Amino acid sequence: MATTHSLVVVGNVVDILGRRTYPAEVTIRNGRIATITETAACPPVYLLPGFIDAHIHVESSMLVPSEFARIAVVHGTVATVSDPHEIGNVLGIEGVNYMLDNAAQVPFKFNFGAPSCVPATTFETAGGEISVAQVERLLDDKRIRYLSEMMNVPGILHGDPACLAKVKAAQDRGKPADGHAPGLCGDEAARYIAAGITTDHECFTKEEAIDKLRAGCKILIREGSAARNFDTLYTLLGEYPGEVMLCSDDKHPDELLLGHVNLLVRRAVERGIDVYDVLRAACIVPVEHYGLDVGQLRVGDPADFIEVDSLADFSVLRAWIDGQLVAEKGETKITRIEPRVVNRFVPTMLSATDIEISAPVDSTCRLQVIEALDGQLITNRLEFPTQVINEAGHAQPELDVLKLVVVNRYYPAPPAIAFIKNFGLRRGAMASSVAHDSHNVIAVGTTDADIAAAVNLVMEAGGGLSAVCREDDVALVLPLPVAGLMATLPCQEVAAAYSKLDSLVKAWGSSLRAPYMTLSFMALLVIPEIKLSDHGLFDGNRFEFTPLVKP
Repeated sequence: MATTHSLVVVGNVVDILGRRTYPAEVTIRNGRIATITETAACPPVYLLPGFIDAHIHVESSMLVPSEFARIAVVHGTVATVSDPHEIGNVLGIEGVNYMLDNAAQVPFKFNFGAPSCVPATTFETAGGEISVAQVERLLDDKRIRYLSEMMNVPGILHGDPACLAKVKAAQDRGKPADGHAPGLCGDEAARYIAAGITTDHECFTKEEAIDKLRAGCKILIREGSAARNFDTLYTLLGEYPGEVMLCSDDKHPDELLLGHVNLLVRRAVERGIDVYDVLRAACIVPVEHYGLDVGQLRVGDPADFIEVDSLADFSVLRAWIDGQLVAEKGETKITRIEPRVVNRFVPTMLSATDIEISAPVDSTCRLQVIEALDGQLITNRLEFPTQVINEAGHAQPELDVLKLVVVNRYYPAPPAIAFIKNFGLRRGAMASSVAHDSHNVIAVGTTDADIAAAVNLVMEAGGGLSAVCREDDVALVLPLPVAGLMATLPCQEVAAAYSKLDSLVKAWGSSLRAPYMTLSFMALLVIPEIKLSDHGLFDGNRFEFTPLVKP
């Protein structure tokens, strides 16, 4: 809510587009910048527009929007471009409305999109469906600023009527359509973008990003808890100013406590990128591209700005949204809201025998194994002699070949089973109901009994993250009662519980930077090369199921 009194803030004003910094007094009236008056001197602080995360799934923080906002403002983030795709896959339109309603209770500027791919594919079980007509109705809502990432690349390239209709609906309303096309280059990338796609946040090589930039697409440099592309792409900030933004996509609560977009700004400046080019990506380009009602520290703008200690460290001293002080000296000023709980969850309990499989008799057969890659959403396909699994088809921790299981959370069904390498667990198991994009329960582990126990903890909680090791007599769960994706607790408590689980699975052998985040993407069928849905092993290149054992 805008303030009704006047306020004067003094500091070095950073004029990003004018590429100059000067001492000034900033006067705020009724939540807007009334005047900016140059002065002869000022305190040794810097005033600049607030940071914007240009693409994030708030659900992946395991926090409801109102709680996410309380922490993000401490790091100088005043707005996000938020895709409610995750809760949409669980609850459909009801989930999108939940995010809008919860977000409206705090002054933070959430800018939600209309999910374009719910369900993400027809090869998995989701809890919700958002039709073309429903997308159109969402886009008619002024609170919905854009069409969320169009992950169905084959649908766009092959002229799928529903995919094209959703993009056209956004275009007809003057709203941009976000893209999602990992690895797409050349003519196919150009055709995908020409269909109306305006951004991409999935580039994992600089060559791919430049290819898309040249085709007319803006690039979002992503640095999340699992997918981390900043080191590969950050030089684009200086090479293509005005065409690049910064985003986290998915951010776990422990990392959110430590920092947000401010950390990416600091890293880019440390590496020699011009400070004005970096700030343009972090503060200005998202406003221009999405037409956001977020101030840029100009007379007449909403008073959405921050005070930092320097243009090197970017430690946030204070933050304002619509002239309201929302953070000061590392403390949030946003009042905590007790969130309402919504969910769609049908528990299915497992026994160890439910996930046993038999090894093929023919020794010439090859076992297809997923290889998880640290810091990436893509996976590799490996093949092993079937002798790597014994008669009962168990994991082989000594070879780092573990069993991966996906269990339907929407109705009782047999579990899907595969094998995965590079999780590194030598004992125990971990499970989660955060499993992109349909959010069935996914688990990986060293023994069938531990895997079943980890899955059952999540089922009993109606969603959550768990870790089980009978050898250590450990069984822990972090409940996520809101759609099986988000907690109702404050960020600090969620982060502490998550950190304990993270430490446990790392103590059991995982060398992945973010094991739970990586696990959540092992069911993401729209990212190649090979993943596991609740229906079976899936080839992301051919977009079809593939057998666990190949003759």
